[in-house]
Amino acid sequence: MSSASLAGGTSLHGGGFTKLCKGLAVVLVCGHAAVLIFPATVTYLALIPSRTIPFAWNLITAGYLEQSTYGVVTSIVGLLFMGRLLEPIWGSREFVKFIFAVNFFTSLCVFVTAISLYYIKTEENYLYLPISGFHGILAGFLVGIKQIIPDQELPLMRIKAKWFPSIFLLLAIAVSFFIPEPAAYIPILVFGTYMGWIYLRYIQTRPETKFRGDPSDEFSFASFFPEFLRPVINPVASVFARLLCGSSGASTDAHDYAITETSLPGSDSVEAARRRERGARALEERLAAERLTVVRSAENPQGDAAANV
Repeated sequence: MSSASLAGGTSLHGGGFTKLCKGLAVVLVCGHAAVLIFPATVTYLALIPSRTIPFAWNLITAGYLEQSTYGVVTSIVGLLFMGRLLEPIWGSREFVKFIFAVNFFTSLCVFVTAISLYYIKTEENYLYLPISGFHGILAGFLVGIKQIIPDQELPLMRIKAKWFPSIFLLLAIAVSFFIPEPAAYIPILVFGTYMGWIYLRYIQTRPETKFRGDPSDEFSFASFFPEFLRPVINPVASVFARLLCGSSGASTDAHDYAITETSLPGSDSVEAARRRERGARALEERLAAERLTVVRSAENPQGDAAANV
């Protein structure tokens, strides 16, 4: 385990939110407050495809700008709770790199998609619809949870963590049929999920080994889909694997693994198993600590009240 992971272990096991996540939550609150006080902020900070060429910074700022109160509350809750699990395991630096990369490339893909749809359908709405929000990064976080604790069933939910990204996307797409302007958030969710997988699959630095990414079968693109669809998905996924592996910076063995979906020899497959074990153990220890806190509070309510005073 990296030193960053060890340093963050205390906050994870103790059940507290990390300082970095709290700081990002403040950024989200400030961004939403700016929208409420100065509505013109959306024009300069949200992703508006027709203005992106002169205002290229909105490829970065759009991800941290929530236009609705519901959106900012949901984003902060998701950031704090998922970040509490992911940051101590990845390390703060890698956590920030993940957020920045997923946010930027998600915005870039949304921009290209909006321009393409405009030329295909000739509808100006695709050019002038302000798109923003942290939910693309939250979708990427779900992919990270799938990677770390794929077989873990979280409390109150009898669904394994490996299905969280897929279920989240399906629910979002289903809801989009009943709300106005689904184009304002569906592309961000889709590309956020995919970019999160791309980063963790091919790019994420792993100091424990000489390889990058996670080429295990359990984290293949086909693993996001039910078994009966995987024979159709695998050939499509292999095309993207060949395109990405050439620039991933991984070793030849890792490249061959990513393309053929076979196991890597030696330490790399072991490291994938160790990563999942660390994630499951960290989650179990944090939940145990929280249960112990609840039990102690129930046994000694007067002492807790005196301590709070």
